[in-house]
Amino acid sequence: MVTPGHKPVLQTAFHHLHSKVHFIDMKRIVCGLLLLFINLSWLNPIPAQTPEKQEPPKRLAIRAGRLIEVKSGTVINNAVILIEGEKIVAVGPGLNVPPGTRVIDLGSATVLPGLIDCHTHVTSQPANYYEDLFRRTPIDYAVTAHVYARRTLEAGFTTIRDVGAGEFIDVALRNAINAGTVVGPRMQVATLTVGATGGHGDTSGFSPYIKFGHFSGLADGTDEVRKLIRFEIKNGADVIKLIATAGVLSEEESVGAPQYSQEEMNAAVEEAAMWSRKVAAHAHGAEGIKRAVRAGVVSIEHGSLIDDEGIRLMKERGTYLVADIYNDDYILSEYGRLGYPAKIIEKERLVGRTQRESFQRAVKAGVRIAFGSDAGVYPHGWNGKQFAHMVRWGMTPMQAVQAATVNAADLLGWSDRVGSIEPGRFADIIAVSEDPMKDVTVFERVSFVMKGGQIVKDELTRSEVRLR
Repeated sequence: MVTPGHKPVLQTAFHHLHSKVHFIDMKRIVCGLLLLFINLSWLNPIPAQTPEKQEPPKRLAIRAGRLIEVKSGTVINNAVILIEGEKIVAVGPGLNVPPGTRVIDLGSATVLPGLIDCHTHVTSQPANYYEDLFRRTPIDYAVTAHVYARRTLEAGFTTIRDVGAGEFIDVALRNAINAGTVVGPRMQVATLTVGATGGHGDTSGFSPYIKFGHFSGLADGTDEVRKLIRFEIKNGADVIKLIATAGVLSEEESVGAPQYSQEEMNAAVEEAAMWSRKVAAHAHGAEGIKRAVRAGVVSIEHGSLIDDEGIRLMKERGTYLVADIYNDDYILSEYGRLGYPAKIIEKERLVGRTQRESFQRAVKAGVRIAFGSDAGVYPHGWNGKQFAHMVRWGMTPMQAVQAATVNAADLLGWSDRVGSIEPGRFADIIAVSEDPMKDVTVFERVSFVMKGGQIVKDELTRSEVRLR
């Protein structure tokens, strides 16, 4: 290292070299400079780098009265979970706790894996139909997205699949959560929904002279569908959301008519698979559901008007049904007040009860079910309200819990990370004060939330909550 005290030495050396340069060749100049700097470095050597001391992983133990073992569908009493860093290392009844381990005693509470919601829109929630369309910008949504993410996590949902946000706000939110900048659940994101011109993913009902300056998720024909999917994956999509049929919260005429041909749906699934991505299909109508299942989508979202053939196809191919059977209550109660057009509310009246009956038939037939609430259509943090409806419409409490844990993790392809309390999984753990096998509404008031070994919410021990 050259210090200010060495400057006169350098200046003298350079002056001498400059005055003699026409007698000395370039090689000798270079050699002389190298020798000079080596000597100066010897006078003031650079200190050797010492490796930083690595802290051992934090060790925690959770004690609880009961633990729901979601894979087997059994309950473990006097449960102990041992955690190192962000991962679970052991679990079982009455395990010995190693010395020096911090113990979190949850008393008689029931612990479960962190819940998973496979159908959210976490970057927004409706305030007023026309205000949202014409006065709010993507910047407005980006500014509040972290608020909804935190509410979702504090409600006990430590992982979500977000199925359509627009403007890539979901990508930025996911990245900020992963970096520890923002508090929120683990996320898989779909970015723009892939939909047909004039369909559920388009903005309809207005003058054709009104232009919306935003990224477009519209694609018509197999080539455009493929190109849009590549664009989404390039910009951060973990999963592709395909609009297979008409929908409810839009102003196109039908609620369930197909909006993509079989060829277009096939192209979407093939293209996504080439990039190691899965496709989730928004589909209310029977024909669109069957086209999407034949194409090879991993899940049908909504499934309101599914017929017996569609149920048979889903069961044969292992396609998941992700049915949002709570939000009919909220839409019919609140969307008139929020300024939504009468046409939209009438469409909800048309499909609301039918969707729940279709869900009941699918459960009875043995279709694979994963939890998905459509949170964002109603306030974030209310995700747990869906459990009571799942039980009311055909599931046992254990089946409903499995839909939001082990089944949902399988749908996401993350069974090795989340969805169960076992060694090697992330320490994503929740606790409820009552027995959820007797009353699933307890998931509307989750008392304890841990994500990756960090306590996010604690209303049981009243200890200090530690966040990033």
